[in-house]
Amino acid sequence: MSEDTLQTTGAAVHRWRWAGLAALLTAEAMNLLDTTIVQVAGLAVHTDLGGRVAAIQWFTAAYTLVFALLLIGGGRLGDRHGRRRIFRLGVAGFGLASLACALAPSAGVLIGLRAVQGAFAAAVIPQTFGLIRAMFSGSELPKALGCIGPVMGLAAVCGPVLGGVLTQAASWRWVFLVNVPLTLAVLAVAPLLPEDRAPSRPRLDPVGTALALTGSGLVVYPLVQGTWDAFLIAAGLVVLALFGLHQRRSARAGRRPLVEPSLFTGRGFPAALATSVLFFAAMNGLMLAVVLYVQLGLGRDTITSALTLLPWSAAMGAASWITGAHLVPRFGARVMHAGLAVMLAGVLAAIWAFHAHDGYPPPLPAALALAGLGVGLFTTPFFTTALKPVKAHETGSAAGLLNAVQQFGGTLGVAVIGSVYQNVARHAAPAAAVQHAFWPAAVLLAGAALAAVPLRAGLER
Repeated sequence: MSEDTLQTTGAAVHRWRWAGLAALLTAEAMNLLDTTIVQVAGLAVHTDLGGRVAAIQWFTAAYTLVFALLLIGGGRLGDRHGRRRIFRLGVAGFGLASLACALAPSAGVLIGLRAVQGAFAAAVIPQTFGLIRAMFSGSELPKALGCIGPVMGLAAVCGPVLGGVLTQAASWRWVFLVNVPLTLAVLAVAPLLPEDRAPSRPRLDPVGTALALTGSGLVVYPLVQGTWDAFLIAAGLVVLALFGLHQRRSARAGRRPLVEPSLFTGRGFPAALATSVLFFAAMNGLMLAVVLYVQLGLGRDTITSALTLLPWSAAMGAASWITGAHLVPRFGARVMHAGLAVMLAGVLAAIWAFHAHDGYPPPLPAALALAGLGVGLFTTPFFTTALKPVKAHETGSAAGLLNAVQQFGGTLGVAVIGSVYQNVARHAAPAAAVQHAFWPAAVLLAGAALAAVPLRAGLER
């Protein structure tokens, strides 16, 4: 069957929707997998390629920062040129960048290639939501969207374990090569996707993109480096303020800004963005802190750090599936706050475990499982609630922006919590360092619970 037929024949699109969904979810999983798998392998990469210890954080942050800042522009490309077309180009570029990462000769080259990888991922991920909406309708649409949470859970389970096994058994380079067969599988199924684009072709906003990229980079760079340079952070905040002014002027002038202003007419979507930043900062920062503690603090290998994170990931995957299949249909958005409370309880239990034991604390896996359970309880109702009321012309902007703040939050979490650990570890025992690193995560989760309050009644527009 030709691609043109698939674009114009509703029955054909309907027929292949589940195969298309599998390709989209695989691409989503590749993105999450590429974050978690590298966190576990980061120390092995540093040992092999050399460079400053801060490079360990940059192996993750270079990817997530560029990914976050280009996501909105990636959504606009799909709106303008067709979501299937941009999706396929992005997946192909992501696979090639992954292959290049596996061949990187130095830490600096790898960090640069991770940024390229993040740029291609930014072209892929915003298209998934729009393509799902193009393939599904009615009662099937929430079911399709509800599959995102379990797939994220599965990727979270596989990432740390796979990273540890591949690094220990072969080489850290294999953590990037694993993307190559996944890329080929997605590209093989991608022709079954329908072509889809916005009703009107929006203009791109290179000035807005440059302002967002520059401002966020100025804020994040000193945090990742551990310098906390007040001048750079202040300059970044000024540039981000200019970005906001630029977006408002573009809207008043009748141009399509990078971010659709209609998304901010109610409290719901801004609350979703704030919640996403705080929650994913806590989640990503916690995972990095555990890896740094096990590998740098205790001197254990990658397998140990992977197995330490396994209860977190397994609980997250199981909770995501149960939440999407049973809890959300019955209790709705209330499950979000239950998830945050459970995750906070797990974080506090881990802090107690670190306080009570100088070496590897035996209660730690149970505490991390409790935290992972909270992650799974939170993510499925959060994404379903946040994206449900989005209108057709807002799809690219909303999907890109929500994913962008998620990744930006994750980058901030890696920067702040990772820097706290490394700064304290210079003059204190590893257990004390990881305790200090976990407390900011607890504060972030409390903030996420407050920010999510408007979502309890749905996103009021």
